[in-house]
Amino acid sequence: MGANVVEIIYFTLVGIGLYFASDWILDRVEARRGKRFENRSVIFFVIILVLALVSFQLISRLTNP
Repeated sequence: MGANVVEIIYFTLVGIGLYFASDWILDRVEARRGKRFENRSVIFFVIILVLALVSFQLISRLTNP
């Protein structure tokens, strides 16, 4: 049961980091483009989804060898 708690903490902390990283990535893309995207929330969702899938898969593999 203790390992599950640690895993939940990892996922939570990474999720928080991914939120800020996704916002930063989207800001950089918009700055390079020169204007904001009309469907900013959809693009943000796609960025965070891809990062979350990759990150959470890595965490699962590292915590459950």
